[in-house]
Amino acid sequence: MINFALLFTQREFTEKAYNLGEFINVVSGGVTLEGELVAAGRIIVAVDYLKCSGCRRCEVVCSIRHEGRIWPEASRIRVFAPLPGVEVPHLCVQCDEHPCVGACPAGALIVDGRTGAILVSDDCTGCGSCIEACPGSVPHLHPVTRKALICDLCGGDPLCVKACSEGGWSALRTIPREERDRHGAHPRKPTEIAKDAAVKLFGEEAEKLLST
Repeated sequence: MINFALLFTQREFTEKAYNLGEFINVVSGGVTLEGELVAAGRIIVAVDYLKCSGCRRCEVVCSIRHEGRIWPEASRIRVFAPLPGVEVPHLCVQCDEHPCVGACPAGALIVDGRTGAILVSDDCTGCGSCIEACPGSVPHLHPVTRKALICDLCGGDPLCVKACSEGGWSALRTIPREERDRHGAHPRKPTEIAKDAAVKLFGEEAEKLLST
């Protein structure tokens, strides 16, 4: 299996330095999947915000997977830094209600029957209704096509989780959907998440700062 910790810390690493097809095949094919949980569409990506280093390897591998090149602006997962010292990975948590699906006037969003992830079809008009309907404002528009971008769980085997684990942080991990509440895997805006994380990281000083 590819060691992301070595792969992405090389400054000389560029898009021309490797074969994309081979990269994806090695990463996707050389790792055991989540077995029955994936087949049943019962996994989601949970985030431990206190472990995120802000390295953005998740953005890199996601954009390579979906766009064929390093393009963080087109990544389905984005890392925000709303407050100094607080990094917030932000992606779809595949909520059970799917308000984005119902809000789409073009019917462009569907729930994948195998993984349970939200898929965006070519019918998307970029109206932004899904963004407004999402409690966490998670979807965003592609910088060129202007179509909605939403995590599709990489077909059931999220590469961002692998990249984070290989980097040694394990801020991202797959969990059964039934454990959503225990891990707080609900849609929230980055600023809300950052405030809670800041208090946990920096204690009373953060509370004083945020209250002013």
